[in-house]
Amino acid sequence: MTNSLPEKAADTTAEQPWPVRKLSVKISDYVDKMSALWVEGQIVQLNRRPGAPTAYVTLRDPEVDMSLSVTVHVNTLDAMGPGLQQGARVVVQAKPQFWTKRGSLHLNARQMRPVGVGELLARLEHLKQLLRSEGIFDAARKKPLPFLPHTVGLICGRASAAEKDVVENARRRWPATQFEIRQVAVQGPNTVAEVSAALAELDAAPHVQVIVVSRGGGGFEDLLPFSNEALVRAVSATRTPVVSAIGHDEDTPLLDFVADVRASTPTDAAKRVVPDLADELHGLAQTRAAGARALRHRLVAERRHLEQLRSRPVLVAPETMVATRRATVEALRDRARARMTHRLDRAHDQVGHLRGQLRALSPLQTLERGYAVVRHAGGEVVTDVATVESDELLRVTVASGDFAVRPVSGSPRSSE
Repeated sequence: MTNSLPEKAADTTAEQPWPVRKLSVKISDYVDKMSALWVEGQIVQLNRRPGAPTAYVTLRDPEVDMSLSVTVHVNTLDAMGPGLQQGARVVVQAKPQFWTKRGSLHLNARQMRPVGVGELLARLEHLKQLLRSEGIFDAARKKPLPFLPHTVGLICGRASAAEKDVVENARRRWPATQFEIRQVAVQGPNTVAEVSAALAELDAAPHVQVIVVSRGGGGFEDLLPFSNEALVRAVSATRTPVVSAIGHDEDTPLLDFVADVRASTPTDAAKRVVPDLADELHGLAQTRAAGARALRHRLVAERRHLEQLRSRPVLVAPETMVATRRATVEALRDRARARMTHRLDRAHDQVGHLRGQLRALSPLQTLERGYAVVRHAGGEVVTDVATVESDELLRVTVASGDFAVRPVSGSPRSSE
């Protein structure tokens, strides 16, 4: 290639690319410009060969699945004492270096110090206060446990005593208890990721109604994953009630504060998630006995009340009440009959009196005294002789009937 290589990565093209050696050198130059720094992590792998001046360490972030390779002089490791082992949290002063031949980045450690328990406790206290201020530990967020869960989700270590304690004690209390068990790492760098994944899987299962996160006792650093912020927030976001059963009664990881129920031990967790069959049967027997006593007492009371009612005179001789009511009805009937008769008599007298008055005022009565009523043929009463024609046929009504007549002579007007 006769053309010169581009000086900057942005100037490279498909026609003018950098060779691998160029890129490796560029990366190495960039990394060499970095200053030495302090970094914190967890030792997940420590390779130290006998007689070799250098040891190789894999330093992992305790929160997420990221790691870096570290080379450290054996004298630096020896200065930390014999207690250094995998899982220890350390802070390292190192200078980043890039190996151009293999294209790998590593840290060249200059100093290494363990992270003290006091410092870890201070960090946990700060995280606890932060989460409490967000309301994650509030009692109002706690979900009640079901009385008798269909299936219990259990997150525990592989072939652990905690699993045996929870399962055996739960089935001893309620033999039909069903479990959905997820065996995960409960110590070391993979704990947070595996426990969180198992928690999400069980929370998504509709038949799992309560989840128990269980681990036996251990040292302070062994239980640190159960105070991890990511795990605590994952438990807070579950829709299924969670029971924390980590370590012993004196161990209080942050998981205990966010869980819906804290159990002091795995055995205590089994007692909290399922009822005791013997206690429930005993309680049921007591309830049935109390119900039977209450029913007998009620029957006795009702029988006594019935006897009191039956002992009353009206029930001893029921016909007495009928006879009394009959006498009352008959008296009222006689009274009504007398009143009605009296009113009819008065009405009859009044009608007779009105008949006499009507007869006295009747035109018929006048006719009976010899008077007559004369009408024209059309029915009009003759009240004036001037209205009578000489040949008109008139109708005369008397007391005993009527007859027709013709006038002897016409009206005065007709004679004129």
